[in-house]
Amino acid sequence: MNTLRIASLALALWSPGVLAQAQPAAEPAKEAAPAKKAKPPIYDEKADAKAAVEAAVSNARKNNRRVLIQWGANWCGWCHLLHEAMASDKDLKRELMYEYDVVLVDIGRFDRNMELAASYNADLKASGVPFLTILDSSGKVITNQETGSLESKEAGKAEHDRAAVLKFLKDHEASPRNAEAVLKDALSAAGTSGKKVFLHFGAPWCGWCHKLENWMGRPEVAAILDKAFIDVKIDVDRDTGGRDVHRRYQKEESGIPWFAFLDASGGAIITSQGPEGNTGFPAAAEEIAHFEAMLKKAGLAAQDVETLVASLREKAPAGH
Repeated sequence: MNTLRIASLALALWSPGVLAQAQPAAEPAKEAAPAKKAKPPIYDEKADAKAAVEAAVSNARKNNRRVLIQWGANWCGWCHLLHEAMASDKDLKRELMYEYDVVLVDIGRFDRNMELAASYNADLKASGVPFLTILDSSGKVITNQETGSLESKEAGKAEHDRAAVLKFLKDHEASPRNAEAVLKDALSAAGTSGKKVFLHFGAPWCGWCHKLENWMGRPEVAAILDKAFIDVKIDVDRDTGGRDVHRRYQKEESGIPWFAFLDASGGAIITSQGPEGNTGFPAAAEEIAHFEAMLKKAGLAAQDVETLVASLREKAPAGH
């Protein structure tokens, strides 16, 4: 930590420091100086960090993304500064929304989740926090990054260089998938297994797409869907050729999520385009009714259809 950084911290931050080594005791505050308000916590100190990382890896695997672990603590001023930069800068926000599943892991006073950090070769005591680890969709470490080098070099500025942070994230993005290849592999798996293909289109910015995917990922729902379908998602923004595949199946503009059940040849058995328009995530009564008809036409067992429909009705908004 250089002289400039120490000066910046003394001027701008309420944190007692970011390194594991003991820091000199702070001088008593002058009587006229107002007390600094503690910042709201951003790290969940009671979270199961290992489980959170595993969940992020699982989600990244489904969506061809990376996992970004932000190691830090609520007492750490630089951790708050990095978090605030990522939450306020439009380019960083978009990059994280599109390319990363983010997990904030609390390290306490360098006495919490340290074994987890060591398992990813993240040397927090030597480098301080915030510290960044990027994992691929299998959970393998791609890179570890101390963040001192990502701080602004401008005199008197206690902040991160947002362009440098963005470059770091972009340098480690996942390579785009080819939508045609993804669909081809799914159809091949359907032909081998005798299952249908559950093809759904989404995008990172689409809230209803996330609702559909989260519902599909619920253990009791996934267990039923896995018996009948090969699940394949096409990201219309991130997958190469995704919009072309989307237009081939969705003949009319009616938004996303949009989905279809396909046979092994790629033919649509039935789509989410119902009597009232695109079903999207089935929430309203008429949407759930159309989805129920889709499941029946795809040949699911009556008990499985009933279970899936009941789970949707439980989550239906009030008034539907």
